Amino acid sequence: MPSRNYQLRPMLDPEQLSQAIQQAAEPGKRPPVHLWNPDFSGDIDIRIAADGMWYHEGDPIKRLPLRALFASILKREGDDYFLVTPVEKWRITVERQVFSLNQMMELEDDGVYYLEFRNEIGEFVRLDAEHPIWFEEYGNQSVPCIEVRDGLSASLSRSVFYELVNLAQDCEGEMKVFSGGVGCSLGKVY
Repeated sequence: MPSRNYQLRPMLDPEQLSQAIQQAAEPGKRPPVHLWNPDFSGDIDIRIAADGMWYHEGDPIKRLPLRALFASILKREGDDYFLVTPVEKWRITVERQVFSLNQMMELEDDGVYYLEFRNEIGEFVRLDAEHPIWFEEYGNQSVPCIEVRDGLSASLSRSVFYELVNLAQDCEGEMKVFSGGVGCSLGKVY
């Protein structure tokens, strides 16, 4: 990873940050980060590891509400990821994907069968036409991924992927799972 020149200027403290986000977002909705375009504030030593754990200055951010707060103001621009508020924009490091999907449920909604996944901060995403599975290469590994929202994606944990494979059907030599009326390929059958 490229070396970054981290600035020592502090971000808003978590309490101020939480208040600013609550004021900017509609009740029950995510903050409108797509509308926030402040000037670049610099790089901050926050890293999202390949397993979805967040780190600040090398130490894990253990408080789930703080990770969820940061995730709510995360924005992707090209290959870069930023924590944004209406007045600040800090670039962070993401090793692989932003989220890790660690739980899968089967459900039916208005007669349509879905597979729904939960990430480590409690957000849900359904496998469907807008949120398909794709595979991304990392070294010698092919990692299954799903877009969660606004260009932010998640990798499936190994156990969740195994659950998915157990549900797959052989469709003319290709393993597929069906969700939201869409067949998603898990690869060829050999």
